[in-house]
Amino acid sequence: MAPSAIPFPLLYLSFAVFASLLLVPPAASSSTPKLPTFPPSSYYHHSLAQRAKHSAARPKPKPKLPYTTHYFPQVLDHFTFQPKGYKLFPQKYLLNSTFWHRGAPIFVYTGNEGDIEWFASNTGFLMDVAPKFHALLVFIEHRFYGESMPFGNGSYKSAETLGYLNSQQALADFAVVIRSLKHNLSSESSPVVVFGGSYGGMLASWFRLKYPHIAMAALASSAPILQFDDITPWSSFYDAVSQDFKDASLNCYEVIKGSWDELEALSAQKEGLAEISRTFRACKNVQSVDPVWDWLWSAYVYTAMVNYPTEANFMMPLPAYPVEEMCKIIDGFPAGTSKLTRVFGAASLYYNYSQTHKCFELEHAPDSHGLHGWDWQACTEMVMPMNRTEHSMFPPSGFDYKEFSQECKRQFGVMPRPHWITTEFGGKNIKLVLKRYGSNIIFSNGMQDPWSRGGVLKNISSSIIALVTQKGAHHVDFRSASKDDPHWLVDLRNQEVGILKKWINEYYEDMKHSMKE
Repeated sequence: MAPSAIPFPLLYLSFAVFASLLLVPPAASSSTPKLPTFPPSSYYHHSLAQRAKHSAARPKPKPKLPYTTHYFPQVLDHFTFQPKGYKLFPQKYLLNSTFWHRGAPIFVYTGNEGDIEWFASNTGFLMDVAPKFHALLVFIEHRFYGESMPFGNGSYKSAETLGYLNSQQALADFAVVIRSLKHNLSSESSPVVVFGGSYGGMLASWFRLKYPHIAMAALASSAPILQFDDITPWSSFYDAVSQDFKDASLNCYEVIKGSWDELEALSAQKEGLAEISRTFRACKNVQSVDPVWDWLWSAYVYTAMVNYPTEANFMMPLPAYPVEEMCKIIDGFPAGTSKLTRVFGAASLYYNYSQTHKCFELEHAPDSHGLHGWDWQACTEMVMPMNRTEHSMFPPSGFDYKEFSQECKRQFGVMPRPHWITTEFGGKNIKLVLKRYGSNIIFSNGMQDPWSRGGVLKNISSSIIALVTQKGAHHVDFRSASKDDPHWLVDLRNQEVGILKKWINEYYEDMKHSMKE
């Protein structure tokens, strides 16, 4: 679900849904750095080709998970009958059948913009609840991510290959895999529930709407399906990040807000970049201020997204409530300490909580989660306009669609379709539309998650339900249960389980009646 190129990931799913060129300071000089933007799950500041190169050069070990790995022979193009569209590629999926028996529910995670193991390892909720439902667990990897590469190492070669990367093809992939799996297991009557977080949550909700004959329910966590067009105020994402820090400490918010000018002023001095490199403990001296902006910017945004109430290792290893911990660092310096020293200390919590780094790679960070394809999605269908006001702790900026489009044209040879998502899936007047046409969807959001502002925050009907928590962060409900979980998180998960049980029981009752008719 990138800074100086085009954005990933939530975002998780992030997380990008908008490219750096969407954000152009209105009155800034030409030397002002282009600033990072984020997909619903995460982001990396490389071009597509650079990311793939770095990822291949530095493969990361896969986590050990209680799933078996399988590959499905997936068709390249579900929507045309051109001969080249019949090409097959191996689509990866993970299975756990420990608690399942024939006829019991099948819980399917609709994969995001990255390696499927990453999402499986951070979605312990499904493993926690599987025994209660005797559920089969399935995690399907999204095409063009992880190992599910339709053209192998050449999958990102050009628009000719990347043209098969979009959300509609991905949803069709999921549908085909699920139908085949049910058939092969001789369990056609099993109810299917789709789950997803961030971009995966968007896909889960859209899957329920597009394929109601395949999935009888969906749980979409932190799914910003309303972050398109003008449905959600464009400043909402950065307003939310800023509010998280302001709630933790007003001084912290003001230090961060003032640090950008201090950084810019220092970079303009003769030895400024060398001083910045020392202050930020760069492994290599920076050649411009841009990567430092990106480094700080990313730390704040992702820390706000993953402001979980317990220790976690989703984006990075972090303590419980890391926004508060960041602000304690900023507030804990003695009077007279520079803002840059303070914000470096705060960002170091995000990048080095485990105390394993002696210096920081401010440029050319590897894409450790396999997010290479999001640049393309951001330049085609996933256009989420954003801006920043003077109330943000980030420098104010406007939304420049023309410049964004030109950059997409330069990089990929294509132009964005900014209104395609709302044309394909809807979103405008969502309550009026889905009240009559949709059912059995849970939208869960935590208001400390910046993506929550683009989510469904109010019930649409008795069976399209919004569960909202004030302290929740990015799909926190999908994390494994812990003895340290606060009561509100335990209650949220219990509500989700109760609603799904009710819908599944209704499904079985309907099946009984239909067999008698």
